[in-house]
Amino acid sequence: MEGTNPVNKKLAVALSGGAVLVLALSGCTSDDGNDKLDAWAKQVCDAVQPQAKKIEAANAAIQKETSDNSTPEEVRKTDAQAFQDMSDAYKAIGAAVQKAGAPNVDDGEKKKTDAVKELNDIAASYASLKTQVDKLNTKDQAKFADGLKDIATSLDKLSTSGNDALKNLEEGDVGKAMAKQASCKSASAPASSKAS
Repeated sequence: MEGTNPVNKKLAVALSGGAVLVLALSGCTSDDGNDKLDAWAKQVCDAVQPQAKKIEAANAAIQKETSDNSTPEEVRKTDAQAFQDMSDAYKAIGAAVQKAGAPNVDDGEKKKTDAVKELNDIAASYASLKTQVDKLNTKDQAKFADGLKDIATSLDKLSTSGNDALKNLEEGDVGKAMAKQASCKSASAPASSKAS
């Protein structure tokens, strides 16, 4: 039996849920004036955009592996790199939110702290998935498939849990301010051309 497609397909499906997290960083538009909040949103959105692209590229790499008849060795290498990139991206977004400070809203400090902690936790989860992938046995097809199944299960959990603080950060005025930023809009619309 050549190729690990069915299991890797499960991995890709689980993975695509995880990327939604960052791409949720744009909400509905509104023009309530809050210059401080707009400046905060611009700083965060500008920092998020390249990281969202990195996460998208990592997703695409794993999706591509599922459509090719890749060897276990190729799958392991691609997946490990993708998880590393995602871990780095979430860490960078956490650092960007930390650097931007608390948004100018009620409970801004708590929202910021919770979101940064969550982003760092997600980064750590992807880093541990990378470690798991690195340890997979590529010589034994059955063991490799089992290992991938476990990783897909972990990914599934990761994509469905743990983005409450991010949702909380983006509620209300913060979400509105972020929605006005061109960089947040383009982060959530992969096909859009960059606004000048």
